[in-house]
Amino acid sequence: MVGRRRRQSLPRPRSRRDPAGGGHDRRDPRHPAPSTHPARFGMKFHHREPHWATTNTWDTPDWTVDELVAAKAGRTVSVVLPALNEEDTVADVVASIMPLLGTLVDELVVLDSGSTDATAERAAAAGAEVITREQAVPELDPVPGKGEVLWRSLAVTSGDLIAFVDSDLIDPDPAFVPKLLGPLLTVDDMHLVKAYYRRPLRQGGAVDAHGGGRVTELVARPLLAALRPELSQVLQPLGGEYAGSRELLTAVPFAPGYGVEIGLLLDTYDQLGLSAIGQVNLGVRTHRNRPLADLGVMSRQILGTVLGRSGVQDSGAALTQFPLIGDAFTAHSTEVSLADRPPMNTLRPAWVAA
Repeated sequence: MVGRRRRQSLPRPRSRRDPAGGGHDRRDPRHPAPSTHPARFGMKFHHREPHWATTNTWDTPDWTVDELVAAKAGRTVSVVLPALNEEDTVADVVASIMPLLGTLVDELVVLDSGSTDATAERAAAAGAEVITREQAVPELDPVPGKGEVLWRSLAVTSGDLIAFVDSDLIDPDPAFVPKLLGPLLTVDDMHLVKAYYRRPLRQGGAVDAHGGGRVTELVARPLLAALRPELSQVLQPLGGEYAGSRELLTAVPFAPGYGVEIGLLLDTYDQLGLSAIGQVNLGVRTHRNRPLADLGVMSRQILGTVLGRSGVQDSGAALTQFPLIGDAFTAHSTEVSLADRPPMNTLRPAWVAA
């Protein structure tokens, strides 16, 4: 049996730009003031925990589903798959989770982000509940991007714990969700669990077994080293598979688009510290690899999210790229949104975990 302390209700966070939230102005991240209340939302953490990678990393997780079901102790679990035109893969991802429905998983939702293919039909046929982004929060017009649909999913799910799994996975492992939930169910005061894995890169007919995660290595990891070195031991800061407590997820803003993962990581660290974050090994993760130009747009959004959470003003300018069309380099600009969605508990107070 897994013992648990009774969890305390946590207050809403202050704005991350409010000096009262951490006792100092965060515009200069080089000179942070120490936090005096290390276990409350709204406080800022800037200390190092050198043993975190040992104590909060599960490299060979061995929980059984039965053990995790027993550890729920009355808590409920929602699994959310954000999807945009993933008709080729979404059914297999749903099918990998369906055997857990009714035991470890209480709710399985595909949150559709405006698909124009058969994503919704195939997800529903595989057994998931399909909800559109418009249905999730009907009073607000949707904006494009992954962060938007993850944020909206909080309004139409009810689990005390929420696991997010990308819908473009190829050959998804049925153990992904149990492994993500393990630390949340068995460790007190754990609020965010990130997956890590080996990421093959498939280009044409060739496969580089260790070539995936290009944006992680070229953008995210250098940014964390410069601005949040305490998070340098998080293996996959941009990974799309992670789980969190509703308590946390409804109390923090959601960054737009591809900034959502690193935004949640930074906000959790700033407000709860490293001890609230864990990471678990999922083995191998294979998904649809994107062309380099798409990764540039992704990187622009991630960069803006990190700068904004580090007190650095972003220009807000579009990303201009120069693809070679025929014999000429042609300027192509892409506007990116950098505006966060507010904490869901400000929009749907009833959905805050008790």
